[in-house]
Amino acid sequence: MLKSYFKIAWRNLKKNKLYSLINITGLTVGIISCLLIGVYIKHELSYDRFNTNADNIVRVTMEYNLGGASQQMAVTGTKVGPQFKRIFPEVADYVRMMKASRIVGYNNRLFEENNFFYAEPSLFKIFSFKLIKGNADEALNAPDKIIITRSMAKKYFGNDDAIGKVLKSEGQDYVVSAVAADAPSTSQIKFDFIVPFNTLKQAQKEQYFSANYITYLLLKNKDQLPELQAKITAYMKQVSNTELHNSEMHLTGSQYLALNLEPLTSVHLHHNLPGDLEPAGSITYIYILLAVAVLILVIACVNYVNLAIAQSAGRGAEISIRKVMGAGRQQLFTQFIGEALLISAIGILLAIGIAYVALPYFNQVAGMQFTYAAFFDPTTIISLFILAVIIGLVAGAYPALLLSNVKLSKILKAGFSFTSGKGTRKSLIIFQFVISIFLIISTVVILQQLSYIRNKDIGYNKSNVVVLPTGYNLPHIDEIKKEAHNIPGVISIAAANSEPVNVMWGDAIQTGDGKSLTVNALPMDEDFVKTMGLKIIAGSNFTNADVLQTDTTDHGKNFHYAFMLNETAVKALGWTPEQAIGKTINKGDAGTIKAVVKDFNFKSLHTPISPLVLFLDHYQTQALFVRISGDNTPNTIKALQAIWKQNVPNRPFEYKFLDDDFDALYRAEQRTANVFAIFSGIAILLACLGLFAITAFSVVQRTKEIGIRKVLGANVISIIMLISKDFLLMVFIAMVIASPVAWFMANKWLQDFAYRIDIHWWVFVAVGVGALIVAAVTVSIQATKAALANPVDSLKSE
Repeated sequence: MLKSYFKIAWRNLKKNKLYSLINITGLTVGIISCLLIGVYIKHELSYDRFNTNADNIVRVTMEYNLGGASQQMAVTGTKVGPQFKRIFPEVADYVRMMKASRIVGYNNRLFEENNFFYAEPSLFKIFSFKLIKGNADEALNAPDKIIITRSMAKKYFGNDDAIGKVLKSEGQDYVVSAVAADAPSTSQIKFDFIVPFNTLKQAQKEQYFSANYITYLLLKNKDQLPELQAKITAYMKQVSNTELHNSEMHLTGSQYLALNLEPLTSVHLHHNLPGDLEPAGSITYIYILLAVAVLILVIACVNYVNLAIAQSAGRGAEISIRKVMGAGRQQLFTQFIGEALLISAIGILLAIGIAYVALPYFNQVAGMQFTYAAFFDPTTIISLFILAVIIGLVAGAYPALLLSNVKLSKILKAGFSFTSGKGTRKSLIIFQFVISIFLIISTVVILQQLSYIRNKDIGYNKSNVVVLPTGYNLPHIDEIKKEAHNIPGVISIAAANSEPVNVMWGDAIQTGDGKSLTVNALPMDEDFVKTMGLKIIAGSNFTNADVLQTDTTDHGKNFHYAFMLNETAVKALGWTPEQAIGKTINKGDAGTIKAVVKDFNFKSLHTPISPLVLFLDHYQTQALFVRISGDNTPNTIKALQAIWKQNVPNRPFEYKFLDDDFDALYRAEQRTANVFAIFSGIAILLACLGLFAITAFSVVQRTKEIGIRKVLGANVISIIMLISKDFLLMVFIAMVIASPVAWFMANKWLQDFAYRIDIHWWVFVAVGVGALIVAAVTVSIQATKAALANPVDSLKSE
């Protein structure tokens, strides 16, 4: 029986080649979309779940307010971990770590390594990182020991045994004590080197506000998290009123320090804070990608349902013969469901093959490094099998019910057709185009927002700026700057602590009259304002005379800074820009406000501009910013490299462009735009394929009608309009339905940006007109063919 079902199903596929091709193509594309996006979503949802203790690990984050707005950070002070283990029985263990960029050398080869970690030995007890060689209990028990990954062992030592080899970093010799397996791609902690945490001088003293460190706690029981959070909240209020008040920070009024716990497995997708170990993902984009994959698959299934219903009249003879021969409703239902399952199975097989070829391109779009092994994961294989069954059942259920339930007496009547399917077909076509138009409008809005971001006046000039990482206290920095000015194409050069695209330094300032304000801070040299094109609206730029001054008293060294504030900071303090000039403020040490700069975006456009203090401090700079003309960039870079090698032989020459780092802030949005652009194109293509097939079927059904109309004098245009008007009306209805839905969803997405576009009415009109044109072209291909046909051919059988 089953063999007979599949034989008949295969014959029907061969008989109706156009419809079979469209069905298989649609389902294959839908399955490819689900497969590739599913691999991506599985990767994102599995972050940090490789850890045996994943459910019991939490990250501690810091929230504070010293005046004005609150600040949230992923880092904490050094006291959090040890103190919480001492006083809270729910805490089984803790680990503190800091990620840094360090120069690592071996045999006169130098590399700048960005995944250099300072961590405590408990890292390997709390997390499930594996050591290939070495003992976890002893690998970090001395200040000169270092753990490296297998990749780094290969990079520095080739095939030689890494254990016992000596690496040099920041003037310190480290002996390789262990080799670890590379951290999984789904780990937020991606280390290449680990040295003992207690070698950090600034980490020797336990403090709450010296916040530069990531702290994880291992709980004895994950269910204790809410209770522990309540205890910590109460405890930190007590600390703020006593310990902090008397030692680290004088908190008054509404000022506070709070510490919050985040489950490890929710950090990657649900939290994005300054100080994160790596760029966070977004659960919102996971939902978006999931919705896109499902919508594409729905369009493919709708095509199948539509075409199955459209072909139903042509299968009347088959159904009647089966019923006469004694076939029951269940047998007919099984036959038609079997056909759907066969097409689904073919689609699955084709999808796997095409996805295999498309994976490199998908990696490029998604910014990932998936391997082909992802397709052969047991979870993926089982999911594909289940998906094939679901598609077959969902796509085949309605046509199977419709065809199997028809009565024999109706089939045998002259002029029989499945009239009940006509309204359903129209509804499904409208539904397809609703999805397509929704995706296209969403894509246009995302692209407009990204264009707005790229072209918005952010308050400084990010173009043609080369960034040279220097680390702290780079020797000969003045000589480098002086020589760089002589390079053709170099306009200006300056130094600062961080790039202005994403200032992370959190701090606070106090005024002479007792006001406090939470701020971000950016140390720089006297050339930074000019080089970056910042606009001074009151006061004057820093000069050499303003360079950080110190004076020694009985209580030690006091520093006197020169400060600049942005407009937002001045406004928060209740001053005008002119009133702020010359006033004294304190940021740990006192200083004078030299100027007020026009507000500029020093963080992502997701967040509004907040108070910022810029201060002159050569000791805190970590990068050089070289503004170039851009006329001959390769030669300019080569000249900078020559100067660098001459003055800094102990540090490799590394460079990047500031506008690239600015664009990187919106990498998730750009990926979303790419995905929407690709899949909205696929959606409209599938919808048009379905429309093409339905039009072809409609033309076949109306062949004699068209012939009679032509004999009676109808011209080609009127015939085309006759066939096209109903289909174009469906697309217009789809546009009316899709537009408000797309506006609502796009507007909700835009709310995540502090600076965003307005959604204009013409976007909906343009997309709707475009959809109508595409649909009109699709329908007109078949309509024109019918209109130009010789009516004698269609009427001669009468």
